[in-house]
Amino acid sequence: MECVDLLDRCIGETRTLSHLLHPPLLDEAGFSSAANWFVTGFSQRSGIPVSLQLPPDLQRLSSTTEIALFRVLQESLTNVHRHSQSSSAEIRLELDAEWVKLRIKDYGRGIEPQLLTKMRRDGTHTGVGLAGMRERIRELGGRLEIHSSQSGTTIEALIPAAALPDGAIVSKPSSVAD
Repeated sequence: MECVDLLDRCIGETRTLSHLLHPPLLDEAGFSSAANWFVTGFSQRSGIPVSLQLPPDLQRLSSTTEIALFRVLQESLTNVHRHSQSSSAEIRLELDAEWVKLRIKDYGRGIEPQLLTKMRRDGTHTGVGLAGMRERIRELGGRLEIHSSQSGTTIEALIPAAALPDGAIVSKPSSVAD
């Protein structure tokens, strides 16, 4: 009986993990709904409050764009929880005529300057998560930027608006270089 209980728990954990990695909500309702769901669950599980700002009239983006943005969101929040020692985080998605910009900011200890320099220069020491984020964004013609100091880290995923389906630009134009 103990083996059956253990197997049931393993199956349940596998389903939960699968659901977290690629929630059906992402395919069914899009990035906005999936991001809200994930951020709420992350905050509950980690105890780290996260502010999520999305355009109120955000329409569906291409499937590959939504998946890439969701993976960046997941991995960034995982890194906030594991490494930053931040007490909070902010996420903001902006769209304009040229770019889709996803920004994840924490207020933790930041990345050591020497490590950040190596990451920028040759892409080493980024770990599997950051390398995966960078590659997903690059496949869409975009770039992933990492800014860090002793007062926190910001991850920015920039994807050209040309990668979006027609009609997906819903926000008023804003500057990419805030």
